[in-house]
Amino acid sequence: MREWSLARQLLVLQIVIVGVIVGGGSILAYLDAARNTEDAARREVVSVAQAVAAAPTVVSAVVTPTPTDILQPYTERIRAVTDIDFITIMNRDGIRFTHPNPAEIGKHFIGHTEAALAGGIVSETFTGTLGPSVRAVVPVFSSDHRVLAMVAVGITVTAISEELNGRVYAVITVGAVALLIGMAGTYFVSARLRRQTRGMGPARLRRMIDYHESILHAVHEGLLLIDRTGRVTLCNDAARDLLGFATDVDGQMLRSLGLPESFVDSVLSEGPVRDEIHLTDRRVLVVNKSSVGHQGSVVTLRDHTDLQALTGELDSVKGFAESLRSQAHEAANRLHTIVSLIELDRTEDAVRFATEELELAQRLTDQVVDAVGEPVLAALLLGKAAEASERGVELVITPESHIDETALPGRDLVTILGNLIDNAMDAALEGAQPPKVLVTVRKTADEVLLRVADTGHGLDTMAAFERGWSTKDGSRGLGLALVGQTVRRNRGTIELGHDVGAVFTVHLPLVTTPG
Repeated sequence: MREWSLARQLLVLQIVIVGVIVGGGSILAYLDAARNTEDAARREVVSVAQAVAAAPTVVSAVVTPTPTDILQPYTERIRAVTDIDFITIMNRDGIRFTHPNPAEIGKHFIGHTEAALAGGIVSETFTGTLGPSVRAVVPVFSSDHRVLAMVAVGITVTAISEELNGRVYAVITVGAVALLIGMAGTYFVSARLRRQTRGMGPARLRRMIDYHESILHAVHEGLLLIDRTGRVTLCNDAARDLLGFATDVDGQMLRSLGLPESFVDSVLSEGPVRDEIHLTDRRVLVVNKSSVGHQGSVVTLRDHTDLQALTGELDSVKGFAESLRSQAHEAANRLHTIVSLIELDRTEDAVRFATEELELAQRLTDQVVDAVGEPVLAALLLGKAAEASERGVELVITPESHIDETALPGRDLVTILGNLIDNAMDAALEGAQPPKVLVTVRKTADEVLLRVADTGHGLDTMAAFERGWSTKDGSRGLGLALVGQTVRRNRGTIELGHDVGAVFTVHLPLVTTPG
């Protein structure tokens, strides 16, 4: 059999509950009405009996030789204007003076009279000549408070039932209306639930939730659901790891989570986001975002850190290759010059030219090799020196530079120094002074210092280290942002100063490895 949908199961359950509540309420209302009707009848018969017994006509008539002639018409008039079924006046022996059926006059009253003879009141349900009835028997007192006679007043059970039936119809009508309203409300609630759950049953919903949870925990991409107010409604394990959240952030505002402003602004923007690069303190993330109707947006995060680092290394290698190509081109030009001088029989000039060029190249190589014992940095500086020479920028390794091998990742050193030198060369070429870049790399007992200065116009804001900031048109402003991220990842600091142009100073603490 096909599984009932959750909405249908809830509909049936609510109908049963409403039916039970309305049915139970109707039964209680009926029982309460029955009790109230009988109590009202008891109060009425006692009240009428006491009024009749206290009437002067009755007190004076019961001591006459023919009380029936006076009392029978009197009681019938009272019975006609009330809901009483019988009024029986009797002597102390129980012999009737009055009765609705004249044939019963003179006969013995059927019922209990002992309490009335003692001056009390009898209230009971008893079966007499008219059938079961609720009755009261009270004494008729003389002026000296002696019991002269008794008055019995009663309402038959049939009459009480007829009155109760009138109330039952009202109870049934109210119950039916309440049931219809309850069923209508239940139907509308069920219809709304059916739309929300798309007519699926509990088992299918449970499977979907299980699959949903499994997928969220299994995927390696980060997934964020953001509502239209900027509140995080879902954050899977991968997203928490990529964004550095130690605890669950569901239900919190995105802007309160300490994420980079550029990332938050991009995620909360109106339009879609396609493969944007964003940096956190420790990660390079590829961010995509798409809207989900009026519910908010879905954000996916991919870790681009290793790929970005490899891209940086590839750029360095390409830079080295370009530098070698430039040097090969220069070497070919110099070689042609030397050959031409020799052909012109100017051997001394050829030797002097070759020696000068060799000394210049060797001097730069010796300077870098002597100052920088870290192979990765040495290769980077040689490549950047050749690139600077080709671009018309003087790259100077300052005399205080000295560094041997460190425990710091070579990839991080290349990212920091390479991007700083690239930006310094760009800035120096735009400055009013002759383009020049000064590089200092120095290792002390507890830190590595990297300093890059240029002769450009300088910078006066640390916003340069935020993703998207750039002085170049069309640039994505990622270089210095990567520098800032790498420095923070290594628990270092970066300072921005000003001399002729901008001066960037990086301090990287050395981590002592165990063993």
